[in-house]
This record gives sequence, structure tokens and C-alpha cells, in this order.
Amino acid sequence: MKKFLYLAVIGIVIWSCGGGDDPPPANKAPSTPVQVYPANNELCINNAVNFQWNASTDPEGKSLTYLVEVSKSSSFSPITDSKTVNTTSTLISLEKGIVFYWRVTAKDNEGLSSSPSSTNEFYTEGLGDSNYLPFSPVIVTPELGSTVQTATANLKWTASDADNDPLTYDVYFDTVNPPVTIKSSNQTATNYTTPTLEASKTYYWKIVVKDGQGGQTTGQVWNFKTD
Repeated sequence: MKKFLYLAVIGIVIWSCGGGDDPPPANKAPSTPVQVYPANNELCINNAVNFQWNASTDPEGKSLTYLVEVSKSSSFSPITDSKTVNTTSTLISLEKGIVFYWRVTAKDNEGLSSSPSSTNEFYTEGLGDSNYLPFSPVIVTPELGSTVQTATANLKWTASDADNDPLTYDVYFDTVNPPVTIKSSNQTATNYTTPTLEASKTYYWKIVVKDGQGGQTTGQVWNFKTD
């Protein structure tokens, strides 16, 4: 009997010691990489582009790889080209005379990814005396998806052109997505005041940027709501 009790006590001690281990710490994502080149609105002289970014850091010191994605669309659908590398630069050859967008994401060796970097827009130089298309417009106000509490909205944006051509704008504004109604054509101002807004509606707008040389770029669809 004493022997049985002795063995039982030993078993309990072993079980209690073995069951008290702390679980391993959760894996944390690496930091978001920061792009170096091409910068936003960069004109790339060579269509073989050497993409560069600053290294991410990993909380656990894990080794990292980087996914570089390039697209002709700011939504990255579809992807034009992509590469996974373990360095902070990579060379990708692209079409000439095209506006591209790029971003980079870090991933640790357990497959956990950072958030994608910001999206940079750039232009590859065309052949001869090619006219460069304007860059996509950038929203200023109202903020994407925000709620407007005034009777009208002042739509504002910015735009630029690699040739420094004078730019004009077509403003599309509607309650359908994508907007089909042109409210203003060939205006030079980078703002537009809407008609009186209806309550509890979602409005959609986009800008077409034209350079006067036959080149034009259609921006993405933006939206806001009313109370």
C-alpha cells in the first residue's frame, strides 16, 4: 500500500511539472517595407526598372522574403508582373510608355505577411518623342467613403503630367457605380461643386485627366455618403 501511494505521489508531481509549460509566443508579422524607387509619379527612363525598398524588421528575427507586385491598375487586378526575392531590390522589364503601379509585401519564414506598402505610380519612357499620359488623379476631398453633412460637396483632386502639359478635366458624378453622367467637361480647375445633394444617398465620382496631346487617364471611382 505504501509503495502504491509513493508511486501515485511521484506521478502527480511529474504530471504537475510537465503540464505547467508556457505556450510558445505567437508569431508576429514583419514591419511594412518602405519603397525607395520608383518613387510616386516617377518617370523611369529605362523600361528595365530596378525596384528598391528599405528592409523590413521581424519581431522574432526571422528571415524575410519580399513579394513585389506590378500592375497597370491601381487595384492590382490583374497583376502584370510579380517577383518573390530575399533581397531589397529586383529588376523587372516592363512595356514602354505605360503607367504602372507597384507595391511590396514582406513575409517571414512561417508564411506570415506584413501589410502591403503604399502604392506608387510610375511611368516608363516611350519610344522617340512619345507623349506621356497624365498620371492618375489623386483624391483630396471629400475623403473616400466619408459622410458629407452639407447641402453640396466640393470635390477636389490633384493631377500631374510627366511632360508638364496643361491639363483639363472631365468630372463624372452620379448615384450609380461607375458614374456615367458628365457634370463638367474640359475644365482647368481641380475642384467641382456638386448640385444639391439628396439625404441618405451614396454618390460616386471620377475624374478623366486630359493633356491636350491626345493622352488621357481615367481615375478610379471614389464615393461618399450623405446623412
